[in-house]
Amino acid sequence: MKFPRVVMRSIIIGALLLVGLVVPGKAQGISYGRPDMGGHPNVGALIGLFPSLTGGDDELFQVCTGTLIAPKVVLTAAHCFPPNSDAKDRFFTFDQSYEANEDGVVVDPDISLYSGHQVVHPSFGASPRRDNQYDMAVFLLDEVPGISPAELPAAGFLNDKALTGQSFTTVGYGITRDTNHKAWQSFMLENSMRMVAEQTLTERTAAWVTFSMNLAAGNGGSCYGDSGGPHLFGDVVVSITVGGDQPCKAVDKTVRIDTPVALEFLGQYVAVP
Repeated sequence: MKFPRVVMRSIIIGALLLVGLVVPGKAQGISYGRPDMGGHPNVGALIGLFPSLTGGDDELFQVCTGTLIAPKVVLTAAHCFPPNSDAKDRFFTFDQSYEANEDGVVVDPDISLYSGHQVVHPSFGASPRRDNQYDMAVFLLDEVPGISPAELPAAGFLNDKALTGQSFTTVGYGITRDTNHKAWQSFMLENSMRMVAEQTLTERTAAWVTFSMNLAAGNGGSCYGDSGGPHLFGDVVVSITVGGDQPCKAVDKTVRIDTPVALEFLGQYVAVP
């Protein structure tokens, strides 16, 4: 199967930076989901400008997902900004959908792009297995998009054992699948829109949360193109996508946003609870 070049870029980036996670290379679309239809306007797509692989003009690709958490602050994953990336620039869009060709190149002339710059958690990267709790970043927009931000959790929000088995929501852009049969063969590459799915919390550690993607139980989850995307309890972003199983059909591994590490970092850019 021919993957869009953005997917191949994501796989390479993930393999370099996420070795030791459940899935090396999962840069994370939504599995078993549905179009968001404007339900989460503060969730958008990180778009990178890359050199053409065919020698033509530079090309735009969707690489990750993120959430507006303040008027000009987007929360996403640190591994979306690898130091060895050949991206010439990065932008963010809150468009529900946009046109992309079969190679994953964004070709929509009407896409709304916001410029900005990233700040990666300073402790991310030294040892992925030890430092994966630091897999978070902010993308600081140059202008206000006029969209209501999502909420952040209070410290220790996810420590409540009553949340186990409760329904959460994940949102993202990118590759999708609507069946748990086969592996890579079931990926659908034509999607270029914001998708949403429900899932249940199965386990947590001090820095991580695992969500079920068991289709038989009505769960969905993330896939390639969703890294940095939110996992929400109501309107509260409790964690962000960073990993999971390789064919995107079993579990989501996410970094908690209710930890002292996360809230201290984010508190430099937004008001935290």
